[in-house]
Amino acid sequence: MLIKPGKTMVTRSIVVMTALILALSLVSGASLVNIMIIKGEEYQSEASEQQLYDSLVTAPRGDIYDRNMQLLATSSPAWTVYITPNGIRKLKDADQAERVKTAIAEGLSEILELDYETVYGYTEKNTYYVIVKKKVEKSVADEVRQFILDNEELELVKYIGLDETTKRYYPNENLASVVLGFVGSDDQGLSGIESYYDNDLTGIAGRVVAAKNAAGTDMPFSYEKVEEATKGKSLVLTLDSYVQYTAEKYLEAAIEENQIAERGAAVVMNVNTGAIIAMAVKGDFNPNDPFTLSAEDQSKVDAAGTEEAKDELRNELLNRQWRNKAVSDTYEPGSVFKVVTASIALEENLVNKNSSFFCSGAMTVAGQNYHCHKAGGHGSQNLLQAISNSCNPAFITIGQFIGVPTFSKYFKAFGLTEKTGIDLPGEATSTYHKEENMGPVELASSSFGQTFNITPMQLMCAVAASVNGGYLVQPHMVEKKLDADGKVVETASTSYKRQVISETTSATMRELLQFVAENGAKNALVPGYNIGAKTGTSQKVSKILETGDSYLYIGSCVSIAPIENPEIAVFVMLDEPKGDKYYGGTISAPVNSQIMKDVLPYLGYEPSYTEEELEALSITVPNTVGTGIEDAKNKITSAKLEYRVVGSGDTVLRQLPEDGTKVISGGMVILYTEEGDTEKATVPNLVGLSVTDVNAAASAAGLNVEFSGNTTMGGLKSYAQSIEEGQTVEKGTVITVYFREDSAADG
Repeated sequence: MLIKPGKTMVTRSIVVMTALILALSLVSGASLVNIMIIKGEEYQSEASEQQLYDSLVTAPRGDIYDRNMQLLATSSPAWTVYITPNGIRKLKDADQAERVKTAIAEGLSEILELDYETVYGYTEKNTYYVIVKKKVEKSVADEVRQFILDNEELELVKYIGLDETTKRYYPNENLASVVLGFVGSDDQGLSGIESYYDNDLTGIAGRVVAAKNAAGTDMPFSYEKVEEATKGKSLVLTLDSYVQYTAEKYLEAAIEENQIAERGAAVVMNVNTGAIIAMAVKGDFNPNDPFTLSAEDQSKVDAAGTEEAKDELRNELLNRQWRNKAVSDTYEPGSVFKVVTASIALEENLVNKNSSFFCSGAMTVAGQNYHCHKAGGHGSQNLLQAISNSCNPAFITIGQFIGVPTFSKYFKAFGLTEKTGIDLPGEATSTYHKEENMGPVELASSSFGQTFNITPMQLMCAVAASVNGGYLVQPHMVEKKLDADGKVVETASTSYKRQVISETTSATMRELLQFVAENGAKNALVPGYNIGAKTGTSQKVSKILETGDSYLYIGSCVSIAPIENPEIAVFVMLDEPKGDKYYGGTISAPVNSQIMKDVLPYLGYEPSYTEEELEALSITVPNTVGTGIEDAKNKITSAKLEYRVVGSGDTVLRQLPEDGTKVISGGMVILYTEEGDTEKATVPNLVGLSVTDVNAAASAAGLNVEFSGNTTMGGLKSYAQSIEEGQTVEKGTVITVYFREDSAADG
């Protein structure tokens, strides 16, 4: 018998069911609130991470140009090769997955020149994206693409990808490498201009957000959002590539010739604006491959013994080749500093050009003995002669006239107590005697440039102030900045920091320095130009005490042209010569002369020759190729040159030296009138000879010579030749022979 539920039971059931429905609704609602509101953003982000692929688009780094808009550094297209291991893990067939991993490891390790085990390990990672190699060039990227196509059956396109990026490239390799610096694997500047201006050069990265499935491939529907990358600012430097090349060429030759152990530096600067036209440091490196040592340095590493010792030495030598010697290293300037001491004394009216000084060869100050570089001394001399003779006792006397407070005041005014602020990283700080710690002995040694350390850049600025009217300039490397469209957005200031000495004093200093060049630093002279110069030689006292090696010197020279209206200054320093010469006037001044000789005409400074200089000038060989033999003879003799005809033809087919080559008056031009005819000669020894003897020896061998150095000075001897003795060359070949005055000394 069916019993109907009572009214109470029905009511109770409805209440229970309603309560259950309400409870379930509350739980579901709370869960939805938690999912959609409380944790909605978190879950949405997780879903986006699974479904969207967010890729950064590398911004092209700004370019670097020289002052003539010649490209020094740029960014070229490159690719990052990556794989998607999670895609491989999704394969249900284990054998198929293994074939894919093996193929990827074999193919990419070979193409990218990587270790097989390393690449195979990448395929087993539990992640979506693994970079296999960065900065891959187009030819290699194309090999990867072809590899994917060749293995179509394995569908490698799902597991290997290439992202386009950029790679820094320096088209001139070693040119100005220490100045330019280089970038790291992520395009961040690590040294030089690249580091100092990293924020300007670095662009703004773009983004690509695209829908992807779990395997990392495009989903059937389309979604992509692109934010374009913005290129970084480009820089136009004050450097001139030709001047830079010239400075590097002659500096490197001098380093080899004088067996320089601790590198060398050369700086060319506009003394009125502070613009650095060249800054050369050798040995340097190739910024396209900055972590490779020179063959000489690598041999030192190989011989270092333990792996730990090799790593330590390698890091030391790498940092050494990257280091900018002109900015980051300090040294005792030696007698070049006498320019500053003389400027102070003249400005304070303590001396004049006719002031008299007596040098007996030695001088004692507060019990400390000082010797002149000339045994027996210079005797009586005026200021012009004292600075030309680079006489230490005379400048100790001048220092005593000046006194500690005044010397310290000007030392600071010339910018020698602070960094120059040049726009390069790693500028060193000077070390010097503070006024409260300077006594008579410290003043004496400081007056001729010893017992304190400054950078070459500080010295350049001080010398510039001495000759440019008295103004301390701000040295700088960057002339202007350009935006992505090439428009100028910032220009460097060329304003002066302050006036240190008067125009009157500066004019007197110009006169003094011209006298020095013509009577003391003769190796710095350049035919056709009025040059001012001062040389210096300093001992590396602290290293001598540390090592016991007394033959540790730095030879330097600064020269200015045209001295009557100064604009261009050249500084050269050679650190630790191991040859038989070490005076700055002997080893550095010839480099100044060589740089000035090439650079001044290039920069538009016209020479004005004396009759004596005109007679010593080289002659440009005329072009005779394609002309009849009689016309060719006339051309050669009209140019005050000799000729020799080889062959029995009627027309000149080839000549040696070629047209445009420089040879001395009376040089020989070989005229070839038949194919295949050559005459050989053995290069004689041309070192250690006078100008006349070099001429005679070269002529006897049928060779031509061009002279480097001011050969109008009497008594010069040659010290190097461009082609070594004993080499076999064609007759008529031109050999450059280098002359200097070996008796030059600079205290």
